[in-house]
Amino acid sequence: MQGLSLKNKGSKAILITALLAIILVLGYSAFYRYISPPAPSIESFGEVGIKLIADGLASPADIAFPDDETGRLFVADRPGIVKLINSDGSVQDEPFLDITGRVASLSPSYDERGLLGIAFHQKFRENGRLYVFYNAELRNEAPAGWDSTIRVSEFRANEPNKADPASERIIMELDKPYMNHNGGQIIFGPDGFLYVSTGDGGNANDVGTGHNAPIGNGQDTFSLLGKILRIDVDSRNSGKEYGIPKDNPFSDGKEGLEEIYAYGFRNPWRMSFDEKGRLFAGDAGQNLWEEIDLVDKGGNYGWNIREGAHCFDINNADKSPETCASTGYRGEPLLEPVIEYPNANQKDGLGRTNVGGFMYTGNAIPELRNKFIFADWSIGFINGDGTLFAAEPQEKGLWLFKELKIAGKANGRLGEFILSLGRDSGNELYLLATENAGPGGSAGRVYKLAPAIA
Repeated sequence: MQGLSLKNKGSKAILITALLAIILVLGYSAFYRYISPPAPSIESFGEVGIKLIADGLASPADIAFPDDETGRLFVADRPGIVKLINSDGSVQDEPFLDITGRVASLSPSYDERGLLGIAFHQKFRENGRLYVFYNAELRNEAPAGWDSTIRVSEFRANEPNKADPASERIIMELDKPYMNHNGGQIIFGPDGFLYVSTGDGGNANDVGTGHNAPIGNGQDTFSLLGKILRIDVDSRNSGKEYGIPKDNPFSDGKEGLEEIYAYGFRNPWRMSFDEKGRLFAGDAGQNLWEEIDLVDKGGNYGWNIREGAHCFDINNADKSPETCASTGYRGEPLLEPVIEYPNANQKDGLGRTNVGGFMYTGNAIPELRNKFIFADWSIGFINGDGTLFAAEPQEKGLWLFKELKIAGKANGRLGEFILSLGRDSGNELYLLATENAGPGGSAGRVYKLAPAIA
């Protein structure tokens, strides 16, 4: 198996040096100044109910289902367990998959690593193949002193309710310097390719060890960190354990790595596709702004030149500069988010970390149809206080959104840390949450969104 290394290459260094020289001589073609749009309303959108589906988990990070008409759900719990929820709501006692011995050692009080993503092959019924994204201990060939190695691996389920741990085929490995900013979502697109989200490598401001100064990993098209990747798990035309779609933006490898689909991300924790085939990514902000992006192939989403739709200063993350570059280092435009809201570090901030969401097309809650339902992890760090929101898509500019209160809760918020949202085969939505900020304990739960009871 050929893993991927983040070590600098000579051609990469030459290209970056040339680009920076051009920028220094000519300057940017234009400068960007943020113009504040009308403030989105944060009045309540209404209420939604929740139904407890599963508990006793540690830190449920992702939920997925195979297209096999069984109605089953599979929950990735960060310590390394995949739990199976049957169509009748019962939870199988025995794990569907247990890779706890392969996941990096986690701090129970706070950690951003672990088993973070799960996806089923679109022909799972025939081939039994599924994929996971997890942090392993740092591999031997990684740079000394770095934190961990991200793995995207394939497993096979030869039995209906159990995957074979011995069937692991490591498809991709990425070394990262810090514990935080892993990304972690893997999802099959309508094109049949696997999309993988990666964070910028951690620390803060996209600077520090392993951050490819002076531009950072998010803007560096020769780094796989701070990206959304797209690979073909059904071929190996790249000389690696996967293939490269021919229409990937840098498929020829001349101006960037061939796996890259979009770039300029800080920590795109969760992604989702809607019924129109549009890709959404929730990118966690630094200190001031949280964002959700509608992702275009080849798009540059601005980090660390911008945070959300605002300019960003790597030397002062607590204040947005009035102006900044309007293009990336290759001269390409920087794309703005469709949803942006203030981080809790600001006055009247709405939360600490957005965890992405889904376009709701289910039938259980008609008033939410065709609204983008998303969530924030928590307003505070000590006691979980995650918030739900509903956004109204707009033809242009930022989408308008409102808080979606949870019926029966004192302040309309969950009262737990919301880690992620999920979706089932009927397009109904789920909340993955826990009472703990870290991946320890057994206070993790899965809730299903339901109509509020009058």
